[in-house]
Amino acid sequence: MSLMLLEHPWPAIFDAYSRVLILGSFPSPQSRRAGYPYGHPQNIFWSVLAAALSVSPVDRSAGWTERAAWLNVQHIALWDVLASCEIDGAADSSIRNPQPQLFRPLIQNSQIRIIFTTGRQATDLFQRLCAVEAGMEAHYLPSTSPANRARQQLPEFKQSWAEVGIWARD
Repeated sequence: MSLMLLEHPWPAIFDAYSRVLILGSFPSPQSRRAGYPYGHPQNIFWSVLAAALSVSPVDRSAGWTERAAWLNVQHIALWDVLASCEIDGAADSSIRNPQPQLFRPLIQNSQIRIIFTTGRQATDLFQRLCAVEAGMEAHYLPSTSPANRARQQLPEFKQSWAEVGIWARD
């Protein structure tokens, strides 16, 4: 195992009208190279989120600024649970020395009413390290990463993500 100590590369994407906060654990090497969250070309986050919201997906060639604007129009805030950690590549299971983000300022400066976490590790980390500070619990969403391909065809996967659309529209 080759752990690297990394700092989170981006600020949260949110505005005063954000209603839903979606959190991953920590950006993958592919996402960091792409320059935006869920930037791995085989990660289906952006298309799944668009389907859940019943809107057209953000253009595949869009960068950070365009994706942030698209999320703001949809009332979705996006960030990650961890501000820093030691991690081996993209393996959440390798995370050591996790340092959480602070969520209370983001929640206080928006209309966030629910927090979703993508993947078991993000959910476990949030519940353990962040729920008290945030004043909210997180709701699990199945991961959109290529490693979760087998589960992504199941009706439960689509139903879980449909919840995001319901909360964003209310």
